[in-house]
Amino acid sequence: MTTALTSPPAPAADATGRALPRRRAAARRLRALAGGTLIRVVPALVAVLLWQGAAAAGHSPYYPPPVDIAARVRELWFSAPLAEGVLTDRFWQDAGPSVLRALGGWALGGAVGIVLGLVAGQWRRAAGYIDPPITFLRSLPKPAVVPVFLLVFGAGDLMRVGLIAFGCTWPVLLNTLQGVRAVDPVQLDTARAFHVPVRTRLVRIVIPAALPKTAAGLRITLSLSLILMVLSEWLLADSGLGHFLITAQRTFEILDMWAAIVLLGLVGYLLNLLFMAVEKRVLRWHRQLSARG
Repeated sequence: MTTALTSPPAPAADATGRALPRRRAAARRLRALAGGTLIRVVPALVAVLLWQGAAAAGHSPYYPPPVDIAARVRELWFSAPLAEGVLTDRFWQDAGPSVLRALGGWALGGAVGIVLGLVAGQWRRAAGYIDPPITFLRSLPKPAVVPVFLLVFGAGDLMRVGLIAFGCTWPVLLNTLQGVRAVDPVQLDTARAFHVPVRTRLVRIVIPAALPKTAAGLRITLSLSLILMVLSEWLLADSGLGHFLITAQRTFEILDMWAAIVLLGLVGYLLNLLFMAVEKRVLRWHRQLSARG
């Protein structure tokens, strides 16, 4: 009886084919990662430095320097003791409700958009009924429908989540629709020839093929949900970043207004990073297929 032996992995090699020790290969990867991070960070640092210099030279009360804004952001929302997680009670009062409203509306709008996109893309007859009202509704400016949502849902969180969902539905719907209609017809014809059930075709062929475009629509609407969240909290709200922002603007608390804008940008950036991490994991098979093709 023979025993199969597995050979050790081959060491990394450079462009000339010469073997490199593992430490040198790891060092190269680390330098490449650091270089890529530096390339992404440098433009932001340059912009902040230019802003700091212009604000210091202009002495305008309406354009405070970034150092003062950062200090105010820390004072308002990140000055709690380390044992308490750094985040202050004010953070949960302002950012907590806003993030929940934005994510709730984003998830609801995304679900509606995916369902309608699958139906309209898979069945042409249904598309004939869905396309006209969809085109009409998505053409409406979102601020124009705020009074309607106030009348129908009142001034509570239901109105705010509904408004966010209404705005997030259309990009997801259109991207899903394009993804479904771009499915390889040969695959669908083959599935029909073998009498594959409609449900199986939908789950095994249509949805995976449309998933990359659907993910693109969801990523676009993630930032849109924050915009609509701020808009909805400007009206009859008693909490949230939008309420904090409009209150600071009305009371001429300029530094607080800029601090709220910076925090909104940070929240949006972190949500985008989380979404990209999930998307990278879920669509790993798609990238592998693209690399092979």
